[in-house]
Amino acid sequence: MQKTIDISKQLKQTRRRENIAGYLFMAPSLLFFAGFVIFPMGMCLFTSMFDYTMTNFDFVGFSNYYELFRDPTFGKSLINTIIIVVASVPTVCLFSLWVGSIIYKLKDIHTSFFRCIFYLPVVTGSVAVTVVWKWMFNPYYGLLNYVFKGLGIISTNMNWLGNMDTALWCIILILFTTSVGQPIVLYVSALSNVDHSLVEAAEVDGATNMQVFWRIKWPQIMPTTLYILVITTINSFQCFALIQLLTSGGPNYATSTIMYYIYYEAFKLSRYGYGSAMGVILAIIIALFSAVQFRLAKSDQ
Repeated sequence: MQKTIDISKQLKQTRRRENIAGYLFMAPSLLFFAGFVIFPMGMCLFTSMFDYTMTNFDFVGFSNYYELFRDPTFGKSLINTIIIVVASVPTVCLFSLWVGSIIYKLKDIHTSFFRCIFYLPVVTGSVAVTVVWKWMFNPYYGLLNYVFKGLGIISTNMNWLGNMDTALWCIILILFTTSVGQPIVLYVSALSNVDHSLVEAAEVDGATNMQVFWRIKWPQIMPTTLYILVITTINSFQCFALIQLLTSGGPNYATSTIMYYIYYEAFKLSRYGYGSAMGVILAIIIALFSAVQFRLAKSDQ
């Protein structure tokens, strides 16, 4: 009996030492996360309750939020942001899955080549990519006008980024091309790790390619799909650099997003409290979208 008690004490002491060692190893990351994520989030929520400018710091409660939902520019920015998310997230995921399903079957050297090609825009600086696209959309000597005029699609040069009907879709196109690289690489990896014995057994039993995909491959790549959906959604909501460098929210706020409007109000007009209130609303919207995606993915499993 005494020996059993001693062994139990030793196990508890061992677990305690392991837990302490684990927390010590985690401490640098936890401190970094607390200092650069949790604390700024708390400060953003705190600042949103104040009329905080270069000269004022007055408590106003929820007045910034009341003003926010009466602001037509914020409403337009919110609609533009949702359009970007709804248009880009499904197309990025579907295109990445389609490309990944094709290239993962190729030889290793060919798969590596295509992964490199699609991933190149991801590692290329956003400014460099934007400069190239700005040249392509140039209304006077841009490549897009040259090709479309040659094909007879348009008769005169178009100001793609200066037209309210086309500017936002140009932003979505650029965002799409810069967003598919990482999902393609992830899908290639996920599809390569699918249990091929199950695939072969299903094919022997006469299953079609579509049945094999939905019954065997899709459940096994669902965690990867969920990760891609969440990350792509967050990146789409936070679209900023493209808009700042290409259109500055114009023409007539046709490409203004919540992120760009936060930047404009907080750093150009020095309305830090108002910008913080928009940041809080954006965080809530992203959290809701992510929760819905998690729920839908969980229901499919």
